[in-house]
Amino acid sequence: MKALIIEDELRARKHMITLLEQNFPQVEVVGAVGSVKESVQWLSTNDAPDVIFMDVELSDGRSFEIFTQIELPCPVIMTTAYDQYAVQAFEVNAVDYLLKPIGLTELRRAISRVESGQAAKPAAETVRRMLDQVRKEKFLIRMNNRIVPVRTSDIAYFYSEAKNSFIVTTSGASYVMDESLDTLAESLDPSAFFRISRSCIISEGVIDSVSRLMGGRLQVTLRRGFPELTDFTVSRARVDDFLAWLEK
Repeated sequence: MKALIIEDELRARKHMITLLEQNFPQVEVVGAVGSVKESVQWLSTNDAPDVIFMDVELSDGRSFEIFTQIELPCPVIMTTAYDQYAVQAFEVNAVDYLLKPIGLTELRRAISRVESGQAAKPAAETVRRMLDQVRKEKFLIRMNNRIVPVRTSDIAYFYSEAKNSFIVTTSGASYVMDESLDTLAESLDPSAFFRISRSCIISEGVIDSVSRLMGGRLQVTLRRGFPELTDFTVSRARVDDFLAWLEK
């Protein structure tokens, strides 16, 4: 099986090559590139590989741009430190979505899918399973040269303010997010989080009580000890869905 690696970080590229060489003798790495431009050029001038391991954030843009410039002739396995691109990955028919640091078990699963021929069109159940796995993973917060992992189970709520998005943990820590609430909502388990308004997504685990307000809206009160950095009013249009979500 011939493989192309699209990864702009040299250390991550070497790590992937080492994982493949040491554990998958049937896989031969035939190329490694680090940008959208280099990827399109390589695919245009070389024989098609059997599989592509593709990072999302490349040196000159996001790898989804590759799909708009050239038809990819083989299965693609996404390998990324970002969990919010899962939906986009499956929209371009990626066969798996591996979050860094990549574990051997997950890599073996992805390669097995390619070898078994399951990679042509992921079944709906498979897509749901992979999305569930992504949703259960942690969020990676980038702060200058640091990466802070925040487990989904430790998140109290998300909110937006002055065109910025924030994530607030149950311990009271607050971090700025690059993604909009629309994008963040796609990465969350809908049974555990609910978007009560355009500016707030709340975890079921931090809700203490709900009271009615004039105008058909609802006011959410958090459990004692949880930080309240934004307004927790359920918009009138979302009241019925919110109450149904609470009853589940």
